[in-house]
Amino acid sequence: MLSKLLSSLCFVLGAPAALTPSAAMPSTPGGNVSATVLGPYSPVTTSFSSSSSSAASSTTSFASTSISNASTTGVITVPLSSYLFTPYPTPTLNPRPPIYPETDPLNPPSVSSDPQVVPDFTPAWSAAYQKAKNLISDYTVEEKVNITTGVGWANGLCIGNIPPNRNFPGLCLDNSPLAVFFVDYVTAFPAGIQVASTQVIFDWNRALMRARGLALGQEFKGKGVNLALGPMMNMGRVPQGGRNWEGFGSDPFLTGESAYETILGLQNGGVQATAKHFINYEQEHFPTLESSNVDDRTQHEIYAHPFLRSVMAGVSSVMCSYNLINETYACNNDKMLNDILKREYGFQGFVQSDWSATMSTLSAVAGLDMTMPGDIAFDSGNSYFGGNLTDYVNDGYISMARLDDMATRIIAAWYFLHQDEAYPATNFNAFNPNDEVHNKHVNVQADHYKLVREIGAAGTVLLKNVNGALPLNKPRNMVLIGSDAGPGQFGPNEFPYQGGSDGILAMGWGSGTGYFPYLISPLEGIQERARQDGSSVFWDFDDWNTTLAGNMAYGEAVALVFTNSDSGEDIVTVDGNQGDRNNLTAWHNGDDLILAVAAQNNNTIVVVNSVGPLIIEPWIEHPNITAVVWAGIQGQEAGNAIADVLYGAYNPSGKLPYTIAKDVADYPAQLVTNDPGSEIVNIDYTEGLFVDYRHFDQANITPRFEFGFGLSYTTFTYSDLCVTPIQSSDTDKENLITAWESGKVSPIAEGSSTALWLHEPAFQVTFEVTNTGTATGTEIPQLYIHHPSSANEPPSVLKGFTNVEISPYDTKQVSITLSRYDLSIWDVVAQGWRKPDGQISFSIGASSRDFRLQGDIPT
Repeated sequence: MLSKLLSSLCFVLGAPAALTPSAAMPSTPGGNVSATVLGPYSPVTTSFSSSSSSAASSTTSFASTSISNASTTGVITVPLSSYLFTPYPTPTLNPRPPIYPETDPLNPPSVSSDPQVVPDFTPAWSAAYQKAKNLISDYTVEEKVNITTGVGWANGLCIGNIPPNRNFPGLCLDNSPLAVFFVDYVTAFPAGIQVASTQVIFDWNRALMRARGLALGQEFKGKGVNLALGPMMNMGRVPQGGRNWEGFGSDPFLTGESAYETILGLQNGGVQATAKHFINYEQEHFPTLESSNVDDRTQHEIYAHPFLRSVMAGVSSVMCSYNLINETYACNNDKMLNDILKREYGFQGFVQSDWSATMSTLSAVAGLDMTMPGDIAFDSGNSYFGGNLTDYVNDGYISMARLDDMATRIIAAWYFLHQDEAYPATNFNAFNPNDEVHNKHVNVQADHYKLVREIGAAGTVLLKNVNGALPLNKPRNMVLIGSDAGPGQFGPNEFPYQGGSDGILAMGWGSGTGYFPYLISPLEGIQERARQDGSSVFWDFDDWNTTLAGNMAYGEAVALVFTNSDSGEDIVTVDGNQGDRNNLTAWHNGDDLILAVAAQNNNTIVVVNSVGPLIIEPWIEHPNITAVVWAGIQGQEAGNAIADVLYGAYNPSGKLPYTIAKDVADYPAQLVTNDPGSEIVNIDYTEGLFVDYRHFDQANITPRFEFGFGLSYTTFTYSDLCVTPIQSSDTDKENLITAWESGKVSPIAEGSSTALWLHEPAFQVTFEVTNTGTATGTEIPQLYIHHPSSANEPPSVLKGFTNVEISPYDTKQVSITLSRYDLSIWDVVAQGWRKPDGQISFSIGASSRDFRLQGDIPT
């Protein structure tokens, strides 16, 4: 049978065929230069020698050393062999309420501005696993394979589909992280980057993160979607990165907390969440032909951390990405999928491929559980799984135990979310909006527009405000300049995949988008308020006639200039931007437009709708520019949210989730655009731990606006700092806690990086915040750890934040809780977490460069 397997690359879906020699070399063990298997497999033939048959016995990996061979263009592969498989055990730690309570995903812990609960999903997973094993106990090989293999592109109602199988109804998988993908009667939410600000990112507000996730989850469930393909949590390593706006910013802690709250909300709404893209998928240029070469410590402390938090939130699925990691494709990467995700993090759900990211049948050996959309290329009619996987199992190259594990994980996730209990059937056709048989036009929007508006306003960042230019106070007249101030010429959905820029920018482009049910422009939002105030409003949407813009601005009480910058997925190229942005300048002649208006009006206010940072040096210090509002991309209520901030109906509290530099060269990593042809281009992450603000701090580079920065219409002071150790609730692990306190490394074990003793509250930092101004406002205190020099860490590392709303002249006590994990660094030799040698200190402040209080962690 081996000769048959070596004769052809692919199998037709569900039918046996044969393999070519190249198919016998799918990619593998986590980037190890040697062919050592680091996952739960061991080969049983002599054609492949392994130095280790278990993850626990491996202490080093290729990723633990610096990348030195930047010219290598090969792909590391898994040799064809017969592989035994032993599944990882389900964790068995007993619940320990109130810190570690037994948790069902439909009933997560209540949201808190200072979370101190570590939810225990183990009992829910254990019950789901048992049900799944019972369900497939008499399934044939082909039936089990069908659970792992999508039906092919556009062969079902959803973007991805697992077919029905006996009494299993199958699965509907659908985009996107901000809306149910391209269907009607759904909400177009603010993008992930807004959540962190709070959009949702700009807001740094856990309650809004959770609420957005819940609302999305309810809409996905109402449309009959089993798996939502989000959230996205790439790191924004490159500021021009096309899909950065889908994620949560450029810091692993902020991204991790945003992903954690979003997943708890999504799954509380009933839909399975998907953490993506695993991992190091940081640019759109040639994603399947680039190898992200990342050292082990950087991988653990920066890029993998948000996925660890996703696992702790009980995420059902993880999507592996298109790119290579240390010269091994992500969906074939045993080190990342088996050793880190499933062993070290104790992930109980299933790994699915990004669409057409499966590179071989033996991806199943490396940890891939489901291939999407099923065919190798769209409409190709063949698959690396399907009949191919069936033959590999029947011929002993992939064990029956591994196939059982794949099917069990997928079915268990379905049970885990109780989707066997009267879950709605899919009621739309993602590929045919005119299919009136399947498109039931179910309205799932509820009153979510209110949440969209609140998140849009809360996530808006006030960057500049001279002499109280904002909030507006019934100006006599005003002019709105720039196409970003108005609606698009042909409505909000004029471009496929939102792949174009016309009018107000409220989301990027690509598969991470959705249809707008409507889109409120700034013109509409501002006119509504102007009508109440009796103000006159004029506008000019011509971005290129700067003379006209200046003339219209002359003599107006306020001149509002709107500009934007867009990006997206490389499936669409917009104005020469292949997903990634070609530069960090404003689109639509924005810089010249702003300068032309500012030259004629001494109360010029700039509003920016952007997917990420811009270089704003040409105009930021202009004396006539009195205010700058960084509005981000706010979803369908964008214009109303902007008006709420401009008029003070919402006091801005957003904070930047990335650094705005003075020069693009100041950023530590640059976009790689040289076309590799058919070769693999190596992208070495030589900056290591020093991403975004960490690099600016280390290199002593002054940014224009630092990470975490954001003004308010009021002012705050900080006082009365106190740090208190917290007694451990994990009494069974006192020996590990004692060892950690003395600098010993955490053990190598299943679930070792998500262990309760590492993540339970260990220190509580309390302090007081006083509102010293005349307006009620929300402050976002941030906690940055300063490790001792022995740790070789960046000068400051975000490890906590909270939000507090305070009335004028009032004072409130707030707290931020730290775990042992928060204070640890990754030891690449011992492969565990340890407390560094020396005194750990910290600062509390309003940004990464505005520290108000300092303290030491008790030893």
